[in-house]
Amino acid sequence: MTTLVLGLGNDLLSDDGFGLAAARALRPEFQGRDDVEVVESSLAGLALLDLLIGYDRAIIIDGIRTGRVPAGTLIELTADDLDRVIAPSPHYAGLPELLAVAHGLDLAFPRDVRILAMETEDSHTIGEGLSGPVQRALPEAVARVRELIQADVAAGPVTEVDHA
Repeated sequence: MTTLVLGLGNDLLSDDGFGLAAARALRPEFQGRDDVEVVESSLAGLALLDLLIGYDRAIIIDGIRTGRVPAGTLIELTADDLDRVIAPSPHYAGLPELLAVAHGLDLAFPRDVRILAMETEDSHTIGEGLSGPVQRALPEAVARVRELIQADVAAGPVTEVDHA
C-alpha cells in the first residue's frame, strides 16, 4: 500500500499556505519510506491528476473557507462527502470533477481519499505566514495525518470505492 500525503496551497497568500506547512512538518518523518510519500503543490483542479495516479490512498491537506466554523477548525472529509459540482470549464475543476475524470478514464487512482481541510481566517492577504488560529491548529492537523497513516498501515488493503 502506498499513501500520498498531498499538501496544497500558496505560501504567498497567508492561510492558503496551510497545506504546504503541514506537508513540510511531516516530510522529515516519512522521508525514505517506500509506503508514504509527502508532496507539496500549488496546483489545482485537473492539474492534480498526475500527482495522484499510482497511489492506493491519498490524504489531501488544504485550507478552506466556509464561514461556518471558527478559523483553525480541522474539517475531515472523504471523497463521498463531496457534493457533485459541475464546473463551468476544466479550468475551474475541483476534486469532485478530478475524481470523476479518474474514474471515467479507469486510472490507477487512490481508492481511499481523505481531505483534511483547515478553516482559514485569511487566504487572500499577500504575505507569508499563517494567521494565529491556523498556526495554533497546525500541530493538531499534523497529528491527525499521522493517525490516518498509522490506521492505513494497520488496516491493510481497502476495497474498491466507486467515486462516480
